Amino acid sequence: MDNKIILLVEDNPDDVDLTIRALIKKKILNKVVVAHDGAEALDYIFQTGMYQGMKRTLPTVVLLDIKLPKIDGLEVLRRIRTNEQTKLLPVVILTSSKEEQDIFSGYKLGANSYVRKPVDFEQFADAIQYLGLYWLIVNEPPPIS
Repeated sequence: MDNKIILLVEDNPDDVDLTIRALIKKKILNKVVVAHDGAEALDYIFQTGMYQGMKRTLPTVVLLDIKLPKIDGLEVLRRIRTNEQTKLLPVVILTSSKEEQDIFSGYKLGANSYVRKPVDFEQFADAIQYLGLYWLIVNEPPPIS
């Protein structure tokens, strides 16, 4: 394990637990920071609110649900992409939404990937393993200050 952080933006506690269980099952032991809504995610990324004054450690990858309270995931993505310091931050939409408009909007706003959450735990664990292996090991992240 190294200092590569996963920011999981998910409001459903069951999906948070499921994702963390899947990461552990697949031996992806990177630190996971959980934001329970869009506002908390933006606070973490931009060091505002409860994260103000903390040492800036951008995540290596953001796993972003799009149906979130306070600020929805697509708006979170838009704000990440319009900021010079975070515009290259890898963002994977991880959602149960099958709506074509959500897929289109996600990619139009600059999502790096769009993954639908499988219903079956084993399929979900496999999807999380592939995401982790690619984004944390295989992919060479952009230099972000």
